[in-house]
Amino acid sequence: MTSRAQRPAARILLLDPADHVLLFRFTPADRPPFWCTPGGALDPGEAYAAAARRELFEECGLTIDCGPEVARRVVEFTTLEHVPVLADERYFLVRASTNAIDTSNHTALEQRVMREWRWFTRAEIAGWPEAIFPEDLTQMLEQLA
Repeated sequence: MTSRAQRPAARILLLDPADHVLLFRFTPADRPPFWCTPGGALDPGEAYAAAARRELFEECGLTIDCGPEVARRVVEFTTLEHVPVLADERYFLVRASTNAIDTSNHTALEQRVMREWRWFTRAEIAGWPEAIFPEDLTQMLEQLA
């Protein structure tokens, strides 16, 4: 059995004024493309809320309040760097006044695998042909509506 690294992570449920949710498309070389909410692992010693603010700026170019944590999931997966992890993901609901996104602060890895992003309706998520994470995103959004 492979041991899994602990990976605390802050994720953002970013909604535009029309209630569309932002997702990034990941295109890793070793698995099929998938879509995911903005966010990522905490830096050492970083709090979840602080990581959410940092990730929102780094991935979306937005400097707005992330508000309170609204959901939590614990999931197992293998990172893009091929590390098996047990991720403790905390979700923050953010309502943006615009749908403009600035990806100029992406890391080298993000620049390589996150080349597309789009705002999704809940109906689009339900019928999308590629994997979307979290898998229960539609239900999460409905509970918050």
